[in-house]
Amino acid sequence: MIRIFVSSVQKEFEQERLKLFEWITADPFLGKFFEVFLFEKLPAMDNTPQQVFLDEIAQCEIYLGILGKEYGFVGKKGVSVTEEEFDEASRLHKQRFVFVTDHANADRDKEQVSFIQKAQAFLVRRKFSDYADLKSLVYASLVRYLEDTGRIQTTPFDSSVSAQADLSVIDPKKVADFVSLARSKRGFKLQPTAPFQEVLTHLNLLKDGKPNNAAILLFGHEPSRFFPSSEVRCEYHLGTERKKPIASYKVFTGTVFELVDQAEDFILSKLDYQVETRSEGTSIPGKYEIPREVIAEAIVNAVAHRDYTNNGSVQVMLFKDRLEIRNPGALPLGWTVEKLKGLHTSVPRNLLLAEPMYQAGYIERLGTGTSDMVTNANQAGLVDPVFLQEDTFNVTIYRKGYGVADQVPTKQRPSTDEVPQKYRRSTVEVQNLIKALVGEMSRKDIQIALQLKHEGNFRENYLEPALQEKLIQMKYPDSPNHPKQRYLLTDKGQELLNNL
Repeated sequence: MIRIFVSSVQKEFEQERLKLFEWITADPFLGKFFEVFLFEKLPAMDNTPQQVFLDEIAQCEIYLGILGKEYGFVGKKGVSVTEEEFDEASRLHKQRFVFVTDHANADRDKEQVSFIQKAQAFLVRRKFSDYADLKSLVYASLVRYLEDTGRIQTTPFDSSVSAQADLSVIDPKKVADFVSLARSKRGFKLQPTAPFQEVLTHLNLLKDGKPNNAAILLFGHEPSRFFPSSEVRCEYHLGTERKKPIASYKVFTGTVFELVDQAEDFILSKLDYQVETRSEGTSIPGKYEIPREVIAEAIVNAVAHRDYTNNGSVQVMLFKDRLEIRNPGALPLGWTVEKLKGLHTSVPRNLLLAEPMYQAGYIERLGTGTSDMVTNANQAGLVDPVFLQEDTFNVTIYRKGYGVADQVPTKQRPSTDEVPQKYRRSTVEVQNLIKALVGEMSRKDIQIALQLKHEGNFRENYLEPALQEKLIQMKYPDSPNHPKQRYLLTDKGQELLNNL
């Protein structure tokens, strides 16, 4: 095992030190190669702490320094403990990685500024703004070290580069759209007008000027051209068994963001949508039988954390009694499904993929996603989701009234098969649109009310069928693309609503 010595002012970086230790130890890839030395993890001892530090540096192969605002305690040699450790690692010719916070020099101790300048003279240092940045930079540095020392002949999937890929496979508009979204969600630092190469570099998605696999999955024109298994197969079954004929079947391709949005919308389009109180206006208290947050978390996890070296696809299947989501992946080494239900360290399989998805607001960073799934499901009157590790990692979310032995299913709102005969041809999607439409509403407002992200899916499966069935009408029928176009119920649509 390659030992890493983590050096910093302990008080200033207490949380970052522990998080790095837990992440590297649990990561299914890095954990095979590295072990981390932290003084906090040592039992009580007779030797002085600094002597232990210096002895440990001699035993470690990598010095990992984290430098912030504080210079720290000054020892007998007239320099801080952290600087003394750096000097010892330099004297022993250890591999040194130094990561520096992006504070202004005016905010740092004067001695710390000199120390940082000294370190910069010896090696390249990298700046970071928060733990996510630090984690991403450490990951890229450790993988590069494994490559450079010949310990691995292939890199992790997300940081690998395809021989056929160059910058032409990246869609600059998708990158710009991501930056706009990430700025609104997480305060991303770059501007939408920044060159897309600069954005990719900031996210560690370029290697020697070429996009890595994560870059293609995130922002590629056609990711499936390089990764045919990067798709989500969605099925809707009227019964409780997986058998033909399948009521609805879709295969979605695109970037990871598009995969998540399309799969999520597919499921929501088949679920019952309830509006508790109707009033004039577009702010409508509506909800699905399975909360959107629960569905989104399960699908995002499947797409972000799957094993992309596996030829299998993510499968999403909705049945009468449950929603099943399967992905070709596995839990981190030593983890159990029970651990997922509580607060746990986030250990993404594809770190370079997960970080931009966090920046765009698709995933959380604290390791609370799966426990939130349980909480949100329970608050909606559903039993705990079931997590199961087999040859694939499976999540089962039961619909209301199912999932508990000997429990009689509760009565659901009328489905397509239960409405009056003359409305039988109306799909669940159209019925949900009818429920959400109050007064005059724009396409965007209806889509927001239904919590749907993908405009193409909404137009194809909701708006156009409802217009064709004359259940809704345009405010400006002679100008379909009118900038102030609104939709409202027809008499026929109102009659259907009264029967739902």
